[in-house]
Amino acid sequence: MKSLPAGYRALVLGSTGAIGAALVAQLRTDPRCAAVHTLARNTTPPLDFYDPSSVIRAADSLRTRGPWHLILVATGMLHGPTGTPEKRMADLSAEHLAASFAVNTIGPAMALAHFAPQLARGGRCHFAVLSAKVGSIGDNRLGGWLSYRASKAALNMVIKTAAIEMARTHPQAVLVALHPGTVNSALSAPFRGAQIGRPANDAAGKILAVLDRLQPEDSGGLWAYNGQRLPW
Repeated sequence: MKSLPAGYRALVLGSTGAIGAALVAQLRTDPRCAAVHTLARNTTPPLDFYDPSSVIRAADSLRTRGPWHLILVATGMLHGPTGTPEKRMADLSAEHLAASFAVNTIGPAMALAHFAPQLARGGRCHFAVLSAKVGSIGDNRLGGWLSYRASKAALNMVIKTAAIEMARTHPQAVLVALHPGTVNSALSAPFRGAQIGRPANDAAGKILAVLDRLQPEDSGGLWAYNGQRLPW
């Protein structure tokens, strides 16, 4: 991460998922990175996006560990106990819609509210969340997957709005939503097959490379792993 100062400090939320763990591994091999701190359901403190208060407690407990130069939110929910992606409107359930928003929108929004103020001031810093191309309203040509699409579209709006506010206090900050593409992971396996996507390590490397190239004027955007800016 050449855009960040030597000795930068990184924080990865959702560090036990396929992409989150790959991001942690790559950051720990970067000689410019002084520290990588991780948060997940099984860490101390724990982080569980189904429990928004855990985000507040985690942020409070890590306040003295910062400031952070890089914060990555590598979480996401496509399927689970509440259901799977809807093929049609008739499949929509309030329970699955609420769960999708809890993990894909509300959790990251709470992370922004409580962790973004801990970003370093006076120099380049990044706050990035994993979003999805299917969350693009302008690119939606197939329909379906209503809960996932809607929750990721809402996340994109959270990023856009937060970027405007953060520019006032952190003018060199880059806040973005990132589309990692289809990755071999528990999230995509039921729908694309265990080996249909790219290795998580490859996705993590491309995500960090794109993030490293973005400038403050790119803050608030939705970007794909190949560097393409995606429509809202």
